[in-house]
Amino acid sequence: MSDDTDTDIAAETLALPLDAWHRARGARMVEFAGYWMPIQYTGEGGGIIPEHLWTREHAGLFDVSHMGQLHISGEGVEAALEAVLPIDLGTLKHGNPRYSLLLDDNGGVLDDLMITRWSEGFYLVVNGATKWDDIGHLREHLPDEISISHMDETALLALQGPDAFAALERVVSGDTPLASLTFMKGAAFKIGGVDAWISRSGYTGEDGFEISIPAESAEAIATLLCDQPEVKPIGLGARDSLRLEAGLPLYGHDMSPDTSPVEAGLVFGINKRRRTEGGYPGAERINREIAEGTARKWVGLALEGRLPAREGAEVYAGDNKVGTVTSGGFSPSLSRPIAMAYVASDHAAEGSALTVEVRGKRLAATVTKTPFVPHRYFRGS
Repeated sequence: MSDDTDTDIAAETLALPLDAWHRARGARMVEFAGYWMPIQYTGEGGGIIPEHLWTREHAGLFDVSHMGQLHISGEGVEAALEAVLPIDLGTLKHGNPRYSLLLDDNGGVLDDLMITRWSEGFYLVVNGATKWDDIGHLREHLPDEISISHMDETALLALQGPDAFAALERVVSGDTPLASLTFMKGAAFKIGGVDAWISRSGYTGEDGFEISIPAESAEAIATLLCDQPEVKPIGLGARDSLRLEAGLPLYGHDMSPDTSPVEAGLVFGINKRRRTEGGYPGAERINREIAEGTARKWVGLALEGRLPAREGAEVYAGDNKVGTVTSGGFSPSLSRPIAMAYVASDHAAEGSALTVEVRGKRLAATVTKTPFVPHRYFRGS
C-alpha cells in the first residue's frame, strides 16, 4: 500500500495491470474512467450478448482494477468514518463487506461504495470514475490522524456466474473454506500461492466473488482462472447489461449529487441507528424524505417492441413529461428492452402505464419491479 498525497492524475488514458493480457485475447479496448478497458472480446464466443449469456450460464471474469481500493486506519477511525458515511459500523463484523454511500451536506450522493472491517481499520472499494474526488473528500473531512492509503499496487478481479464457486474452489487455499463464504462475507486466501482478499459479492446479480490481489500477480491469476473450463474473460459491455438486468444502479447515471438515497431507493444503505441519531451529511433532508416521501422515484420500466430506450430518453404520462431514463438497453436474458428511470411519484406505482420517447416515437412502457432477472446470490442453505 502507498499513502497517496497527490490526487492529481495524468490527463492521458492510463493502462491497468491486465492491459496487455486483454489485448492478447482480442479485447476491443475503450477509454473508461481514465483507463483503457475491454468492452468486449473478438473471436469465437466474443461479443456483448455471448459474453452476457456465458456469465448467466457459467462464469465470467471481469477486470475491475480501475476501481479505487482504499485502506483507512488510525485511532478513532470508526467514529471518524461514521461522521462521513451513514453506516452503523458497530454492527459490521470483521471481513464482511457492506454497501454504503458518500454524501454531500445536502444528502446528494457523491459515490456509492463497499466497506469492510479489517483487523486494522477499514477497506473501501469506490467507483473508478470518482475515486480521486472521493480520496480528496475523505482527506478533507477525516481528522489528520486518520490514514488514507490508496492501494494502487493492487488489482481487482470479479468472478461472476453460477459456476464461479466451482472454478474458484479448485485454485484457492487458506484457513477458511471457500464454501463458508456466503453473500457479503469475505476472508483472506491464496490463489496459486498468491495472497488474495476474496469476498462473495459482485455487480451482476449472480453468485460470485471479488478478488483483490497484488497487481504484479494479476496476469498469472487471471490466466489461472480462465484456464478453468467454466470461465471466460468478459468485457464492460456485458457487465453493464448484466447489472441492468439485476436492477443495480451505476454512479453518474442512476445517482449523482442531484439524487438523494431516498429517491434512488437506497435507504437500505442507511442503517436504522443512523436514521434515528443522524450525525452524517444530509441527515436532516434524508430523514424528512423517509417520513414524507419524495417528488420522484427510481423505477424499472418494461418496454414494448424491440427498440431500447437509452439514458436521457424522456418518459411521459399522456402528454405530460413525468421522468427521464437513467439506464436502458436490450436485455439478452429476456430478449426485450428494459430501462430504469426517475419518474414522478404519482406515476411510480407498479403497473403504471407510461410511454418513452425513442427516436421520435412514443413507445409503450410499464412500471415494473426490479430486478428484471432474479438475483442468485448464495446466502447459504
